[in-house]
Amino acid sequence: MSSQEIPELFRRRLLDRKQFLNSIPTGLGSIALSALMSRERTSAGESPEIDPTQPQLQRESHFPGKAKNVIVIFCAGACSQLETYDYKPELEKRDGQTFADAPAVTFQGPSGNLAKPQYKFRPRGQSGKMVSDLIPHLGDLVDDSACVHSFTSNSNTHGPAENFLSTGFTLDGFPSIGAWVTYALGSENQNLPAFVAIPDPRGVPQASVNNWGPGFLPAFFQGTAFNSTQPIRNLQAPELITAETNSAARQLLNQINREHLSRNPLDAQLAARIASYELAAKMQLSVPEISNLSSESAETLKLYGADSKNDIKAKFARNCILARRLLENGVRFVQLFNGAYASGGKLNWDGHQNLREQYDTHGEILDQPVAALFKDLKQRGLLEETLVVWCTEFGRMPMFQKGAQGRDHNPNGFTAWLGGAGVKPGVSYGKTDELGFKAVENKLSVHDLNATILHLLGLDHTRLTFRHNGIQRRLTDVHGHVIHDILN
Repeated sequence: MSSQEIPELFRRRLLDRKQFLNSIPTGLGSIALSALMSRERTSAGESPEIDPTQPQLQRESHFPGKAKNVIVIFCAGACSQLETYDYKPELEKRDGQTFADAPAVTFQGPSGNLAKPQYKFRPRGQSGKMVSDLIPHLGDLVDDSACVHSFTSNSNTHGPAENFLSTGFTLDGFPSIGAWVTYALGSENQNLPAFVAIPDPRGVPQASVNNWGPGFLPAFFQGTAFNSTQPIRNLQAPELITAETNSAARQLLNQINREHLSRNPLDAQLAARIASYELAAKMQLSVPEISNLSSESAETLKLYGADSKNDIKAKFARNCILARRLLENGVRFVQLFNGAYASGGKLNWDGHQNLREQYDTHGEILDQPVAALFKDLKQRGLLEETLVVWCTEFGRMPMFQKGAQGRDHNPNGFTAWLGGAGVKPGVSYGKTDELGFKAVENKLSVHDLNATILHLLGLDHTRLTFRHNGIQRRLTDVHGHVIHDILN
């Protein structure tokens, strides 16, 4: 098309200086907006730089954190808030009455009548917070911890709810919080795993390895599972192989691996695999030493209840001592489980049929060892840099199930507490209604709990991401707020 064929109006606008000058601000604005959006995308999608040859090296946090280490005490099976920390005198008054707002059918079946707390509550500590007689030793910690009563879950089913608590998603395949933390921060200790899961002596929780799995993060960041009675499998060489032969074999393997890596310097997976083998070799010496509790004094064993005639309690107490020893030796994230998967709540806190009878058993196992762990961390000076979290996957209903003496699943309001580094002591935050049915004040999600844990470690939960299947994923999905009101 010739210049003569260009419509006069268009040509006049194209060459009009006034029109050109008027368009400059719009153009510059578009350029500026594009630059800002580019920077925003970069800051919203930060991932730590990982040296595949040394993935466990310590890395910088986003900002100075109050905590260096975390221990999460996870009561599997959904421990009832109404028999532990959430005092409801109105529920006691209305014992046996019908509850008009109750769902006709809950998780397992029809709702029954309201049921009072199965244990007496008493004021504890200088704060006078009411805690039940089920957990008298843990009740002594109220002045050192922040109790949050308004958590909610996205699921009322154990497996998905455990996934949600540990990974931020109800579905399988997502990284656990411990994996996220060690991916972000690495470890101060190069001879032990950065993340250790300690299963209950009775077995693993329902979601099993999902609670400490790496999901789509590099496999190196998964938790290593062992406890005081079940050592890491296949860690030790067979008895027929002497220590000298074993050491020589490791040295030769390391030399071969290094030569292979030098010929394939861009193979990050190979480098990470070699790093995992090297850590496993170091663990052959470090893990047996740290798992050997013979050096613990009789006073310490008694403090934790490791001398108990109750075999399960004694073993769980030893798990608690193991947790302290791991933290002392620089393990970044410890997940300590109380309760194992079993139908009917025989091995965990799933109190459907006869809650009082079941909780008499579980409370005895939990109370003294966990309280001793907290007190021991405090007296050794470790609490100043360790965040302690006590949690469960959801709560229980204020009614008994019809035809039973237990409570059904309740994801609408439950309790967790935090103590130690950066946590405001002696605080109660959030509230359920007068019957403990649902959160009504400062309602929170598990995403908020996980955002707060990351914050205390110096991590911004919106910036800790990993690109997977075209999506910049994070522990808190697109949710989560730090619970600043319970922090110093």
